[in-house]
Amino acid sequence: MQNKAFLILSFIFIVSFSGWSQKTKTSIQPNVKYYQSLGASPKVASLMNKMTIDEKIGQLNLITPGGTVTGEVVSKDVESKMKSGQVGGIFGIRGANKVRQAQELAVKNSRLGIPLIVGMDVIHGHQTVFPIPLGLSCTWDMKLIEQSAHIAAREATADGIMWTFSPMVDIARDPRWGRISEGSGEDPFLGSKIAQAMIRGYQGSDLKDPTTMLACVKHFALYGAPEGGRDYGTVDMSKVRMYNEYLPPYRAAVEAGVGSVMTSFNVIDYVPASGSKFIFKDVLRKQWKFNDLVVTDYTSIMEMMEHSTGENMQEVARQSLKATIDMDMVSEGFLNTLKKSLNEGKVTQKDIDQACIRILMAKERLGLLDDPYKYFDEKRAELEIMSTDHRAFARKAAAASFVLLKNENNVLPLKKDAKIALVGPLADSRRNMLGTWSVSGDFEKAVTVIEGIKNLSANPENILYAKGANISDDKDFAKRVNAFGEELVIDARSADEMIKQALDVALKSDIIVAVMGETANMSGEASSMTDISLQPAQKKLLAALKASGKPVVMVLYNGRPMVITEEMRDMNAILDVWFGGTEGGNAVADVLFGDVNPSGKLTTSFPVNMGQIPVYHSMLNTGRPNLPNYPKFRTNYLDAPNEPLLPFGFGLSYTSFEYATPILSATKLSKGKKITLSVKVKNTGKVAGHEVVQLYIRDIVGSIARPVKELKGFEKIYLMPGESKDVVFTIDEDLLKFYNEALEYKAEKGDFKAMVGTNSVDVQALSFYLE
Repeated sequence: MQNKAFLILSFIFIVSFSGWSQKTKTSIQPNVKYYQSLGASPKVASLMNKMTIDEKIGQLNLITPGGTVTGEVVSKDVESKMKSGQVGGIFGIRGANKVRQAQELAVKNSRLGIPLIVGMDVIHGHQTVFPIPLGLSCTWDMKLIEQSAHIAAREATADGIMWTFSPMVDIARDPRWGRISEGSGEDPFLGSKIAQAMIRGYQGSDLKDPTTMLACVKHFALYGAPEGGRDYGTVDMSKVRMYNEYLPPYRAAVEAGVGSVMTSFNVIDYVPASGSKFIFKDVLRKQWKFNDLVVTDYTSIMEMMEHSTGENMQEVARQSLKATIDMDMVSEGFLNTLKKSLNEGKVTQKDIDQACIRILMAKERLGLLDDPYKYFDEKRAELEIMSTDHRAFARKAAAASFVLLKNENNVLPLKKDAKIALVGPLADSRRNMLGTWSVSGDFEKAVTVIEGIKNLSANPENILYAKGANISDDKDFAKRVNAFGEELVIDARSADEMIKQALDVALKSDIIVAVMGETANMSGEASSMTDISLQPAQKKLLAALKASGKPVVMVLYNGRPMVITEEMRDMNAILDVWFGGTEGGNAVADVLFGDVNPSGKLTTSFPVNMGQIPVYHSMLNTGRPNLPNYPKFRTNYLDAPNEPLLPFGFGLSYTSFEYATPILSATKLSKGKKITLSVKVKNTGKVAGHEVVQLYIRDIVGSIARPVKELKGFEKIYLMPGESKDVVFTIDEDLLKFYNEALEYKAEKGDFKAMVGTNSVDVQALSFYLE
């Protein structure tokens, strides 16, 4: 009887367990399918199914323990939050061992062991620092730019970082704005090509490769057009301008497969970007089909209260989540208020789930859900960071970014046995060589200009140095500039004493090289300027040097187009070197002595004066266009020309190039067909050199006003002396499309003008008709 009873009870238990198991399967399965319907992979859906609402909200929280910060707030109780699953990612720390320790806190202590995603501002190189992005853009070399991002990714991942907040692709046409240094200039066509090159470099072909990292295109959107050039300022523009001139680089990044997008600080149609349903939900998600991670910029959810669009953190966090923002950087508005908003019906479970899924999917793409420690191989750091090869590439990239603005009577290149008076506040300023946003770079390892010149000089004793002037004599200005350390050092000597010393060495020399310009952080974030000319102390020195009668070569360090009208008149030669990075000093010497022929071309127009801003190559015509000789009742100034001092695409070489008459394959372009424009370019000088051949197109008559010219193609070529090359551009209907008043993207039949040349002004034009 006992055996029979046991068998009966066992049977009942088995049947009951089977029923429970079946019920469990049926109750879990719909949840997994639900998560998959929101874009989750099977692995992420399974993980989501195990997570509590608190754990999901925790994934939406991005914090910083300090280090690299760009705001007034630093996260608190970081360790306890990581252990309790209240953190999805961190940024601002580096070092494989240090980051491993942070990862272990999350993986070993939180309930589900979900790994952190670790970010850093890897902007123009990592520890090996390349030219600032504005400088890199002047190479017009997509392979070089892609390689710079690839090397940066290799170094950063060897340092424990898997997510970079780069590239910044904000179109900028106001050089007063400090962050123009971090972008690719004024043109959306070129900016789009550079955005895609950077993303290919960072992400490679497989994000599970531990030498690649997740890119983050920023700042979505329109951040580069603030009123008055004031950082974080109001942006207000028409949808037509937005779609045609400012959105293309972001869209190009999305089309290139960028893994994440960062919000901007500004308003869009008077709504802070981090709460804009239009720009994120409508444009990014619906129109562009982007279903990956969106992260805010530093405390930008919190700052929505200052924009007056919400009276408390709960309200602005709700607005941001409803705009399909996934991850909150530092504000902790999501962490502290979303559960309350969910309980009150102000957000939905689906809103939170969708954001969490996108974050977890980014982690899965990186391979973190399989191996949380894949980026923490300390041996890689020893082999890759600041390797000999990386520094050699940095030197090459820097030299390629330099733009020769003037070279009167071929005063450059210099002879290596020349007696050189090397003067100026940046000639021996190691602190300022790397430029802005070089957060992981060590300026102590940078090469200065004086070191670079002595390294290449046939007789280093012929290089005589004098500081000559301070970058600025204004002590209050110096305090503001020196927020991150002493970049602007005011000498104890008087200005007259320093100038006298500079003149003393000048008189003993054959030629003067004056290294002038800005400190590293006179441009960059929160470094807007109303006066973008050289500081008075430097102008005084240059005037004295010119009066000496010796030829003066000015080497210009700058993070923005500057007003250098007087210098273009008075100096014998000017080489714009931006901020060249770790090997910048050696690269300056390479170009000054002619080991490298300068090939950079401007990607921003240089204004004649501040009042001319904005001035750029693709402006619209007016009903009263300007004419020669300043006639009345025309679009002009009484006191200055309309044209920039230096146009977009401009840059000189130590050789010369001759353009033959261009040829169109046909003068009529049918829809669905193609025509070509070809031009023969010849090196007519005595040395080999690069030339950037540029194609511009004008739509003569449109349904809306169209720019006087738009960049639509370019090719960088290398020619030996006497060598020629036929450069061919293909023109099709897609190349002629634009957004009309109804925001329809289409080409309109009619007359067009194709222009080809060495810059945006010196072009030859041909006409064709789109049928």
